[in-house]
Amino acid sequence: MSTTQSKVTWPAIESAVKKDPAIEQKIADLLQNMSLEEKIGQMMQPEIRYTTPQDIRDYHLGSVLNGGGSVPNGNRYSKLADWVAMADGYYHASMDTSDGCAAIPVIWGTDAVHGVGNLVGATLFPHNIALGAMNNAELIRQIGEVTAYEIAAMGLDWDFSPTVAVVRDDRWGRTYESWSEDPARVREYAGKMVEGLQGSADQFLDQHHIIATAKHFLGDGGTVNGIDRGDNLDDETTLRDVQAAGYMSALEVGVQTVMASFNSWHGERLHGHHYLLTHVLKEQMGFDGFVVGDWNGHGFIKGASVLDCPQAINAGLDMFMVADADWKILYNNTLEQARNGVIPMARIDDAVRRILRVKLRAGMFERGAPSTRPLAGKQERVGSAEHRAIARQAVRESLVLLKNKNHLLPLSPRSHILVAGDGADNISKQTGGWSVTWQGTGNTMQDFPGATTVWSAISQTVAAAGGKAVLSPEGEFTEKPDVAIVVFGEDPYAEMQGDVQNLLYKPSNARDWELLKSLRAQGIPVVSLFVTGRPLWVNRELNASDAFAVIWQPGTEANGITDVIFADIDGKARHDFKGRLTFSWPHRPDQGPLNIGDENYDPLFAYGYGLSYQDDDTLADNLSEEGIAVQQTGRVLEIFRQRPLEPWHIEIEGNKNDRLIVNDNIASASTVSISSVDRNVQEDARRVRWNGQGEGYVALATRDRQVLIDYLREQGELVVDIKVDQVEAAEVFLRVGCGPSCNSDLDITAQIRDLEGKGWQTLRVPLSAFPDVGSNFGLVLPPAEFFNLVLAPFGLVTSGALDLTFSNVLIEKQN
Repeated sequence: MSTTQSKVTWPAIESAVKKDPAIEQKIADLLQNMSLEEKIGQMMQPEIRYTTPQDIRDYHLGSVLNGGGSVPNGNRYSKLADWVAMADGYYHASMDTSDGCAAIPVIWGTDAVHGVGNLVGATLFPHNIALGAMNNAELIRQIGEVTAYEIAAMGLDWDFSPTVAVVRDDRWGRTYESWSEDPARVREYAGKMVEGLQGSADQFLDQHHIIATAKHFLGDGGTVNGIDRGDNLDDETTLRDVQAAGYMSALEVGVQTVMASFNSWHGERLHGHHYLLTHVLKEQMGFDGFVVGDWNGHGFIKGASVLDCPQAINAGLDMFMVADADWKILYNNTLEQARNGVIPMARIDDAVRRILRVKLRAGMFERGAPSTRPLAGKQERVGSAEHRAIARQAVRESLVLLKNKNHLLPLSPRSHILVAGDGADNISKQTGGWSVTWQGTGNTMQDFPGATTVWSAISQTVAAAGGKAVLSPEGEFTEKPDVAIVVFGEDPYAEMQGDVQNLLYKPSNARDWELLKSLRAQGIPVVSLFVTGRPLWVNRELNASDAFAVIWQPGTEANGITDVIFADIDGKARHDFKGRLTFSWPHRPDQGPLNIGDENYDPLFAYGYGLSYQDDDTLADNLSEEGIAVQQTGRVLEIFRQRPLEPWHIEIEGNKNDRLIVNDNIASASTVSISSVDRNVQEDARRVRWNGQGEGYVALATRDRQVLIDYLREQGELVVDIKVDQVEAAEVFLRVGCGPSCNSDLDITAQIRDLEGKGWQTLRVPLSAFPDVGSNFGLVLPPAEFFNLVLAPFGLVTSGALDLTFSNVLIEKQN
């Protein structure tokens, strides 16, 4: 489809925040006196790990950010004073006029997607999927307000929140960042969250509020197969009516920034999508704030790179989020492109005008240094009892009861209770991703002072009533309990690493199921508390439970759970279950996408489902447990034999992000080309040539995640028949990929050189030889996790001249 010639009409949104003539005049005055260097500086947002106050001074930077897990001085336990001091340093540098340039305050943006996840001791709320289940828009506003208070206490100005994605395929690893599969719920919540963060009416962007961001524009919740950073193939009407729903209310209440998305729409990357960023968002919908990029997201645009990307600015991006140590190269390239007209001056001025407008609306020119602001450094504001009470209420109202056989719940706190499962006393599992670290992994209670785990909440509640609670994650006991509470579910994850192949809960690990069955076999009633960031197929666990409640990823205040599951000492419920599903629960693990309104809609639990205590539970213990049988992987997995075998296809990509799926016999990208050649029979091999003008890539890939962990466990090898005709001195890498910026590269330069001129040879590489996967966030992904996420099991990468041919490609177990 042609996205630039669409006849779909997008609504003109009337914002509650009107243009102020006085502010517009100040913008005009500033623009008139700013040099081009100053203007380009305003359009840059580098990461704090690579940015000093002197850089702010020298390059007139408009903004900085800290990514997930990035903290002052590299210390995850940095105190509030450390954040404020660093913010002060940047601020004073931006206001230095000793070089004759204008004083324009720098703004610092941070990810606070369920509270301030980077600040140890902050209040962490349940993730958005849980908040959607509350059906309480006013509480959403209060959560935004608390988050704004705690960000302001750090001396920061800007939150990259809310995420307003409408998730349509729960296999996506960011499903928990969405409130609902229903655009109506997302639209209802988005405006309220923005109001909470930015304030409304006479409180708008006062010193108790911060700048909000609606993200990610547009279509991130609707990518094919739920692949992160993937392609959205919705028609434009669906894009508008479903995926854009949250932007409607966010723009209505005056959200000041919008973040461009990593994904593509019909193959065109959103960071470079002029039609959607400029024509739709700015011109038709009337957005007059600024568009910021996502983490190096502009680098995926065809014909661009992270450090050279005029396409993004020309498409409508106003501020680069450049999380690269060499960000100054991007600054200089953009400066030169503005000078020579590649980027028109009108576009530069428009971008800077928008950035200045937001800063002026936020009163940043008058606020003064962060340390002088009313909330800055106020430790009592961070993780305060008042804030935690709001988080506790959110937990309480978000719980969804799926099963309650014989009205087992609520429990008497005077009972003898066994607490089991690996999630019972596990703060890392409980808080999920975007919690101190990007993926939320490796955390302990030291990282969450003042937090309450499920076990500690149960222990406190039972002890106060005179009952007895015993913790045993394995379910062991010496004295038979009256009831067992088993807490289990997904381990923490964030973007990319959270994508899954299907909705089967733990396909390779039945530990939780076995524990539940064991307890019931001993005549112990079982209450299951399921920790998850998305609906998953848990029929086996449901059958083995007497009561089953979804507690999502509740954050730091697990006493909100005991508020509901325990009665008072008189046996009356203290709080009922209020949560109702805003994501349809699958009948089968391969049932995705699954959304309300679908043709042949057949969920196990429909959208809106959730029991209250007065409801009679009719769910029996005989749900189908067939699901997807854990596949017995063969000894050999063939990937290419004369042609790519299903589900694989061939891809090539040059150094200009000119990625092509190869359907014909010949294709060329900027630095690499491929053609079909004869080895044994007609066109049974592929010749690949790199021209030495920059990095090029060829791969056998698929659109859907593939789980290859069995091949790793059984000492599998990647086996390729290969003929090397010419190789230059540049390094050659064998690559296994799990998505954009998610690869494991093995240097095979020596092997390739050794094969040059020797005709057809067989290259064998153990999967265990591939190194751990690094990332821009410093993440190291264990191989076991990586081989559960594979999209491309075979790839070759080089920047030098190389001419080789491959034919048979397979993975073979050695055990």
